[in-house]
Formats: sequence, structure tokens, C-alpha cells
Amino acid sequence: MNLTEGRRDGARAPHSHPHQLRSGHGEIRLERDDRAHDLPPDHTQAILEATKEVAAVLKKSGCPFALVGSVAAYAHGIPVRLQHDTDFAVRREDAETVTQLLRERGIRIVEPPEDWLVKARSGGEEIDLIFSLAGHPVTTEFLGRAWTLPVDSVHMPVIDPTDLMIVRLAALSEHHCDFGALLPVARGLRERVDWARVRAESRGQPMAAAFLYLLELLDVIPPAGEEAAAGAAGPETVRTGATDPTAAGGGSGDD
Repeated sequence: MNLTEGRRDGARAPHSHPHQLRSGHGEIRLERDDRAHDLPPDHTQAILEATKEVAAVLKKSGCPFALVGSVAAYAHGIPVRLQHDTDFAVRREDAETVTQLLRERGIRIVEPPEDWLVKARSGGEEIDLIFSLAGHPVTTEFLGRAWTLPVDSVHMPVIDPTDLMIVRLAALSEHHCDFGALLPVARGLRERVDWARVRAESRGQPMAAAFLYLLELLDVIPPAGEEAAAGAAGPETVRTGATDPTAAGGGSGDD
């Protein structure tokens, strides 16, 4: 059947586009689909460019740091769609040095009302420099556990998988409890995570306990107390075999 002939009874032809309309002569006209304009734009590459720019400044500063947040999950191989910003963990004592270097690079610094981070903008993308994660200050020890991973071909320190899960679980609350977004992260990282430490660090957090129980039911992780039997050395084996862990600091890697 020729599409230009259409159906004369006014009914929709099988497999026709939901926004196809017909004139009185039966021709098909395509109307603009406004729903496509309701979808948020894909900021993945723009965010990656901002991430690389800031990482280059941080590495040259000599101050320890680590990539955190959704871009860190992306660096660990989790198929997340980057939409919002890029986040870096830095020590509070390094904030003045880091922000001054970013200003010299032409990156705009914004002082937010919160006292646990500094915000910046580069190329229209937002950047967060975070001093506190999961209610705890960013320390040299925390940054020293970071892995060196390539982010769009640029190597930089990325938050340790176990720390990433702890931080993500700590962010869950009665007002923000999206297990659907967190489940792919847990599945993708499961062999690289020390789940016993995750349980210990998340003790007393109801949403975290519920999510960990869900992971048990889905056979993503073993039940509590069985992590050692499943191979407690797993995360370290993957870490040293697949990637090079960083020392405490952001000076290693390629620009």
C-alpha cells in the first residue's frame, strides 16, 4: 500500500506515527512532536569536558582530590546518563588554593550558602568542590583510597567503589529514595565493593538497610555475615588487576 493513499475511513493506519495526521485527501502529514522538547538535553560530553578541565587544574595544584558523584560512577563503567554537574572531593584546607587556581583558569566561582562545598561553572556546566561526604569531612585517608581511572581519556583519581556506595546510600532519605537509579551502580560495582564495610558504615540508616536487603533478595550480594565466605579479597583483587590505585593526591595521570 502506498503511504500517500492512506485509509479513507479516518482510522489510524497500522504502525502509523502517533503524531501523523491526515488531510481530507488522505495524505499523511507529520506534525512536530513537542514531547521531544520536554526531554532534558544530554550533557554527557559537556560535563566530561568540564570534568577534564577542572581535573587538570587540580592535578597541577598538588592538592589531593577525587572525582565523586555520577561522573565517578561513569568512570567506573556504570552506564549512567550525565545530566547535572560534576563533583570533586577536596580537603577543606585546600579550598582557597584550589578556587584561586580555578579563577585564574577563567572558571567562575560561586559561593553557595552551604558551608560544605564551593560551586563553580565552566562552559555552562556546574562543578561542585565538596569538603564533606556522608556527613564526614573529606580527609587525606579518604582521598588516598581513590583509584586512578581514565575519564574520556584523561586519567584522574576517582572515588573508591566502596566509598562510592557508602556515600550514595547515605544520601537516601524519605524524601529522596530512588532505588532504581542506585541499583545499576550496585550491580556494576558489586565485585569491587567491600560490602561488609558498607554495612558497617551504613548501620542505623533505614533506607540503606532496605536497599541492602533488596540486593540480597536479587542475589546481587550475599546475606549479611557471608561476605567473607564469598571472598573478602575480591575488591582488592579487582582494584590491582584492572586499574592502578592512586597515592594520596591527584598528581598522577595524563592530561
